[in-house]
Amino acid sequence: MPESSGAIEVRRRWSGDLDGCVAALAGVHEADGYPVDWPADPARWLVESDQLASWVAVSATGGIVGHVALGRGTGSSAGEVWARRAGREAAEAGAVGRLYVAPLARGRGLGERLLASAVGQAHAWGLHPVLDVVTSGAAAVALYQRLGWELMLTVDQIWPNGSVVAVHCFAGAEGA
Repeated sequence: MPESSGAIEVRRRWSGDLDGCVAALAGVHEADGYPVDWPADPARWLVESDQLASWVAVSATGGIVGHVALGRGTGSSAGEVWARRAGREAAEAGAVGRLYVAPLARGRGLGERLLASAVGQAHAWGLHPVLDVVTSGAAAVALYQRLGWELMLTVDQIWPNGSVVAVHCFAGAEGA
């Protein structure tokens, strides 16, 4: 149920939201260069095969202004790093990803609200939240650090296009 007039609702993503998600993502890519490599099929990129759940931020007029997804930790560098450090299995981690807020909706705490939705669901499913973020994502890194996420390690990932990209691997605080 939407919040009061002018408020932004965070809810589970529906299949009908994908066009709006892609439009918002295009604005983020233009403003911030996220994602680093624009995907050939951005809707498919948003709906990864290992995705467990996803949420959107919806404006009072119905436009999508933010997104986050929760996937399996086995598909994440952070999930693997956390598992080694904790003596656990990467399958016990939930990887937060595809988090973005459209430039026109920033400054309202939406990144934190979207992140809280994914983290809350991870905890409800008994998963430890983790995430990877490119080292050049200064605003995202600042958000995670402000919220108490632990920087575990910085690693190089080899992306599908063959490029090598440095990413920070973060783990959420226990119970947070």
